[in-house]
Amino acid sequence: MRFESELATAFSSCNTFHTFEKYAELLSPELIKQGFKQAGVATIRKRRLPLETVLWSIIGMALYRQKSVWDIATQMDIMLPDKKPLVAPSALVQARQRLGADAVKEVFKVMAQHGYESNQFETWAGLNLLAVDGVVWRVADTAENHKVFETQSNQHRENIYPQIRMVCHMEITSHQLINSVFSGYRTNEMKLAEGLIETTPDNTLTIFDKGYYSLGLLNRWHQAGEQRHWMIPARKDLNYDVIQSLGKNDKRIRLTTTPQARKKFNDLPEHIEARLVSKKIKGKEYRILTSMVDPIRFPSEEMVELYRYRWEIELGYREMKQSLLNSAYTLRSKRPDMIEQELWGLLLCYNLIRQGMTAAARKLNSTWPNQLSFTSCSMAITQFFATLPLSSPGNIPKHYEALLTQMTYFKLPERREERQYPRWVKAKPQRYPRNTKNANQLN
Repeated sequence: MRFESELATAFSSCNTFHTFEKYAELLSPELIKQGFKQAGVATIRKRRLPLETVLWSIIGMALYRQKSVWDIATQMDIMLPDKKPLVAPSALVQARQRLGADAVKEVFKVMAQHGYESNQFETWAGLNLLAVDGVVWRVADTAENHKVFETQSNQHRENIYPQIRMVCHMEITSHQLINSVFSGYRTNEMKLAEGLIETTPDNTLTIFDKGYYSLGLLNRWHQAGEQRHWMIPARKDLNYDVIQSLGKNDKRIRLTTTPQARKKFNDLPEHIEARLVSKKIKGKEYRILTSMVDPIRFPSEEMVELYRYRWEIELGYREMKQSLLNSAYTLRSKRPDMIEQELWGLLLCYNLIRQGMTAAARKLNSTWPNQLSFTSCSMAITQFFATLPLSSPGNIPKHYEALLTQMTYFKLPERREERQYPRWVKAKPQRYPRNTKNANQLN
């Protein structure tokens, strides 16, 4: 009987702490207020569902992919106390519309900036390592989404599902996102990348994919702050003049810009200086173009090897799509404004998990946060959310420290450098089963 009475006490106590401040260890309420203020959203605490609690329900949409928003709000216990234990599902829909997408966007940006500035990451030659790349998200097949986001099309047909093109800026040793921009599918990725220049931190090296070769973009990226360097694979048809030979496979070069580029970027000079470094790896030559022209501070032997870390941002996209969204074909929201809100909530949730993994990695020696298993850590954080309503506010810091200690056990084995995954085109699955029988066999 003692166990039954203690169990009844535990379950009855879970209804006494209906306050979102219990999640302060993961996301400070001050950061939420700052984001809401920047978005021009006023917080109204007299409602049963204040905007802060609605924000947590949107974060929960990424953690609990298989559950409805109503079930998420109930499980996370984020509603303020009232005579009625539950709220109507329509109230959650209205609360999401009242919050909007801009508020979640500003909270993400405030949290991302705070997470970057409050942590120390592994550096190379005094520079933090960043990466920029794009990703595509499918959304529900509706006429409104087709109009707002557009679809992929060619000369033969148009894709069924509308798509969103997103470009993210990521710190590659921790996989923490610094910023993100997205628009309709037919928006150029280099155009989206221009929206990341202003928030790029100083003393950083950003690694680009070869598709981002634009002297106007790269020059503005380098000139926008102090020591904002870039690195990108050199094109095969690259035209340049050698200014100085720094070694057998190391040259300081001059690149001539086109009149079209100078018209688009009014701050682009006629010539810009760069550095071209080449290296043979397993019989294949790789060439890297970079703004790091100082041969003493930036040794050429390490530059080409450094470029392989660009793939970390691709792993981050896989973590979002496979682990958080459970490999779902489309996002769950249907309206364009709610789709944008869901996407910002997904990025916010991903950064919360990654910042927790960064804090856990500090407990280990010589371990980067990206060496911990994202799937296992996200499951631990999901379990933490599930058991949090049973905890008193005073014990939450202790449980959070136990969560960080638990995540240190999920260290991944060393990556095998000899593994190769060549790209190949998979056949698109058919919507209907194939008929393998002829007419005689069907009768």
